[in-house]
Amino acid sequence: MYPNEHITGPIINAAYQLHKQLGPGLIESVYEAVLTQMLERRGFRVERQKPISFEFDGIRFDETFRIDMLVNEQVVVELKAVEKVAPVHLRQLLTYLKIMKLPVGLLINFGEATISDGVRRVLNSQQLAGTSGGADIVNK
Repeated sequence: MYPNEHITGPIINAAYQLHKQLGPGLIESVYEAVLTQMLERRGFRVERQKPISFEFDGIRFDETFRIDMLVNEQVVVELKAVEKVAPVHLRQLLTYLKIMKLPVGLLINFGEATISDGVRRVLNSQQLAGTSGGADIVNK
């Protein structure tokens, strides 16, 4: 079982239903708005376009980047509407997880022909093991 499966499972299910009903081809912001509504109806707290601040080496970076969605303050969801996800998208999500000290995030690409090809769960090994080492895991 994955960390926060009680959150990631329903997100993946909602994304599947959304993709089944609307299909690929819309812009990312449409999928974000509809997925947010679907999750809120299921009782989840969703923050859209959430600005994130962090500190590194004594330097504070305020609102340096925005994550597409943060669900229940525990799962980062990054959305795409592209033909294929690039490796940089997975690395970007992993970096967000590390900065935010969260164990799991989802990269969902609504541009794929089937949503099962468009969902990736990214695990932050630093938070899973409570260490600074270990391998990060990316899977469907």
